[in-house]
Amino acid sequence: MSNASPLMQAALLTQFGAPLSVVPVDLPALRPGQVLVRVVASGVNPLDTKIQAGNAAHAQASLPAILGIDLAGVVHAVAPGETRFAVGDEVYGMTGGIGGVPGSLAQFAAVDADLLAHKPQTLDMRQAAALPLIFITAWEGLVERARVHAGQKVLIHGGAGGVGHIAVQLAKALGADVYATGSAEQRQKIESLGAVAIDYRNQSVEDYVQQHTGGTGFDIIYDTVGGTTLDASFAAARRYHGHVVSCLGWGAHKLAPLSFRGATYSGVFTLLPLLTGEDRQRHGQIMHEAARLADTGQLQVWLDSHHFTLEQVNQAHALVAEGQAQGKVVIDIDR
Repeated sequence: MSNASPLMQAALLTQFGAPLSVVPVDLPALRPGQVLVRVVASGVNPLDTKIQAGNAAHAQASLPAILGIDLAGVVHAVAPGETRFAVGDEVYGMTGGIGGVPGSLAQFAAVDADLLAHKPQTLDMRQAAALPLIFITAWEGLVERARVHAGQKVLIHGGAGGVGHIAVQLAKALGADVYATGSAEQRQKIESLGAVAIDYRNQSVEDYVQQHTGGTGFDIIYDTVGGTTLDASFAAARRYHGHVVSCLGWGAHKLAPLSFRGATYSGVFTLLPLLTGEDRQRHGQIMHEAARLADTGQLQVWLDSHHFTLEQVNQAHALVAEGQAQGKVVIDIDR
């Protein structure tokens, strides 16, 4: 009789800068408070490709690593005493792939139930797997930091991007008047979400602030681009009451333009609960809110048309890393 542990297929990173290798690994054992999820789909984020390349020290990945931050799947087993989920439930969440927590590029994942929510009924597994990181990032910035509410003028920088197109929809759902920067080619996509499109290449900050706010500035600005775009945000904030939020505030920036307007700034670091273990239940609650918005017709997610299997993970990562994806890339793990 064999005492060998059950095995599953997983994409393993054993060296930064090297391709992922699909190999058999031990099926994860459940700890208290966890559920075992059969992974159906794994969303690919730019951060996944940066981790693979060795360019994301802040993600604290330890090798060998199973990457994959986002997942959607079906509960396969439940740890004793865990009552929030049952075998057969369809779930989704931002569950691992950083800080030594195994991710979703595997047939199964042992996931803290705090991080999960029931999958939206109106979204399929691929759509659900694309949502967690980008929705949580948008929610933390707009709701938890900026306290967006009806009647405010909100500017989203990068409105056609991953976080950006979710932030536009979230601000709209909460009653704000939404504006979003993008290229001329992205105008139609941005307008399809109900936002006013601003062509950042052909209009200066001063011009669009004057055109859309009478020169007083926007109540909330969410920068999803970073660099000089964050600097532009400081100059576009509403005097006295403006609030700038960024999920890419990595560089060195002069705060004087923001201070001169009497405005404020907040940063968003979505990875903290996975890295620290603190406040993980909040991420599950945010995913519940995403499901509610999706199921009431207020939230959609743009997917890239390519389909990849686990064995094609390196092709999927290359598409994202090279900036060629047209929407979120999703890997089909187990259909």
